[in-house]
Amino acid sequence: MNLFDQISKDIMAAMKAHDQVKLEALRGAKKELLEAKTAKPQGTELEDAEAIKVLKKMVKQRKDAAQIFIDQNRQELADGELAQAGVLEAYLPAAMTAEQLEAAIKEIIAQTGATSIKEMGKVMGAANKALNGQADGKDISDCVKRLLA
Repeated sequence: MNLFDQISKDIMAAMKAHDQVKLEALRGAKKELLEAKTAKPQGTELEDAEAIKVLKKMVKQRKDAAQIFIDQNRQELADGELAQAGVLEAYLPAAMTAEQLEAAIKEIIAQTGATSIKEMGKVMGAANKALNGQADGKDISDCVKRLLA
């Protein structure tokens, strides 16, 4: 079962359970996934990797909105955004630990043969491709900078 089908199934479960937070988050996710699917040429399915990118973007948006609400002393609104982000994060693959990320990037650096910070672009391209969905781009970038410096 792909991610889109799983979210559709979980929407039904959330409706039956009267879980408004989960229902709202999943309906928003389904809307975004449908938009991503219709943006593709007709007849092609939405891959799970593309769905994960959409969900990561949504989680980031929710967390950014929560931070804005916290800055404006609107904790009740921030709590709602963070709750939705938590629901969406359950559909994302488990994030790598710092040690796993460093080990993976060391291996990528060895494969690409990079020796200086000037070759960061080459390493970043390979790292983003290899670690897609498993680590945040900023974390990858920081680790690559630290290891090449």
